[in-house]
Amino acid sequence: MKKILLCSTAAVALVLASCNDSKFEGFTKAENGLHYKFFNHDEAGRKVQEGDGVLLRYIISGQKNDSVIIDSKNVSRDGSGYAQFGMQKTSFPGSLEDGMMMMAKGDSAEFIVSADSFFLKSMKYNELPKGFKQGEFVKAVFKIKDIITKSEMEANQKKQQAEQEARMKEQEMLMKEMEPKEKPALEKYLKDNKITTKPTKSGLIYIEVQKGSGASPLPTELVKVNYTGRLLDGTIFDSSEGKEPVEFLLNQVIPGWTEGLQLMKKGGKAKLILPSSIAYGPRGGGPIPPYSALAFEVELLDIKPAPEQPAGHSSQGQPR
Repeated sequence: MKKILLCSTAAVALVLASCNDSKFEGFTKAENGLHYKFFNHDEAGRKVQEGDGVLLRYIISGQKNDSVIIDSKNVSRDGSGYAQFGMQKTSFPGSLEDGMMMMAKGDSAEFIVSADSFFLKSMKYNELPKGFKQGEFVKAVFKIKDIITKSEMEANQKKQQAEQEARMKEQEMLMKEMEPKEKPALEKYLKDNKITTKPTKSGLIYIEVQKGSGASPLPTELVKVNYTGRLLDGTIFDSSEGKEPVEFLLNQVIPGWTEGLQLMKKGGKAKLILPSSIAYGPRGGGPIPPYSALAFEVELLDIKPAPEQPAGHSSQGQPR
């Protein structure tokens, strides 16, 4: 009865309340059932709160056999091993979320929770994964590097939204500025380079530089090429020079390439001049401004059948 009374009195401390009766050596059991052990703990520091952004290193594994379930180094964007996420509501009393909300910046700790609750309530699984049985436990080691408060998160989101809107307006202004310039720039380029080749229906200007032999590639086939892409002012924006030749499915690149390479044969070289309508369009991309006509020098090295794809798989090619 005395022990129960002590636990009831300590309940006012919520998560930090404990009866020190954890069945795991070195751990303390909180009032909500969470087993915890701190390695570093700033008791006076501001604790993680719902809505905060938390930057932390973590490893979650099976308590029985140390089998790793989740390791933050596998999802870390910068390779540091630290991952950031927004602090959500606790998924069950004594959850890992409750554990994190005991922690301050710079803290490190280990928590043990029910595997059933972790997988079925926190992770929303329909059943326990292979290797776990009912009544077993999961342990998690957390080290908090930084805490971004909810108000700071909201301010950052507003700032990012304003910056995005500003970039969109700038892009729209650039598009309006560049659209009327494309045709005169292309006409000047053709005149300066004494190019009189008639364009195809799409606007492609195909100039054969060296004849190839054999069949032309089909749009569904895999091609291997060397290439250099230039803006009309001569600026190189992309090239395979000094690198390995590039392989891609012909129907997964910009329309001007799909059309132009079908006019080539293996071993052939050509120059492709593309209006923006069959290149990167009104928005451009990367170093390519909006409404940019482009000139490519292409060498077709090989043609192969398309590789078989597993059922349900969709391969995404990179447009040149």
